[in-house]
Amino acid sequence: MDSTITIRVGHSPDADDAFMFHALANGKIDTGRYRFVHELVDIETLNRRAFRGELELTAVSVHAYAFLTDRYMLCTCGASMGDRYGPIVVAKGKMPLETLKAATFAVPGELTTAFLALQLCLGGKYPYVVVPFDKILDAVAAGEHEGRKIDAGLVIHEGQLTYGNQKLELIIDTGQWWFDETGLPLPLGANAVRKDLGPRVIRDVQRLLKESIAYGLEHREEALDYALSFSRGLDSRQADRFVQMYVNDWTLDFGPKGRQAVAELLARGHRAGAIPALVAPEFAE
Repeated sequence: MDSTITIRVGHSPDADDAFMFHALANGKIDTGRYRFVHELVDIETLNRRAFRGELELTAVSVHAYAFLTDRYMLCTCGASMGDRYGPIVVAKGKMPLETLKAATFAVPGELTTAFLALQLCLGGKYPYVVVPFDKILDAVAAGEHEGRKIDAGLVIHEGQLTYGNQKLELIIDTGQWWFDETGLPLPLGANAVRKDLGPRVIRDVQRLLKESIAYGLEHREEALDYALSFSRGLDSRQADRFVQMYVNDWTLDFGPKGRQAVAELLARGHRAGAIPALVAPEFAE
């Protein structure tokens, strides 16, 4: 008889990830010989941990994946795709592009796809301060973080819906910019599975991940109730909207256009000098 295999899975403590992993976290599907142990930490921490290969299955930024191809491949499911929306830049008042290029940004991490997307949008590097993603709106409103001046913030997660509560202005939506440039959705995050698990385990883990996502979509109210406990100030309507933004058909499968979007982002990142090697994304089958 096959012995139990433990799969340590890392994902963000956010409403969309909670929705996606509800079935796996709460015993809603039969996982057979696999035991999933969930670790909930912010995406930049997961990106950094992936360099050490600590987790068998982990959420990663697509930007970070470009540096992890020796250890991980991308699952075909579990993507966070921004279809004409994505990480946003906010400030206390309107800022023309030329002013923005000289601004100091609060960013959620150097390996996030948001960080790369803004570099592509602005046409080069920009001054920044790394700030925990859930403190960025506060830093922009205050105009500083730990003594460093902050002019604008690069916002991910639920802050994309709540920035107005602090009377901040939307300056750029990088997902809309990306669509205008490419006609493609912006591939922000993915789930990556460690290559050394071998083809059989990789196939099983990906299947169970997809079953968990499908369960949430098929039992939406139940999964939303669970996700609300991770929504950091969103009401039920906002949480529902946020989940709709990032758990959808793209999440069930990248599909041809989603795979094209990943390849295009990595290629543009390489041309811009942000990614040292040209990476052809490898997807689990």
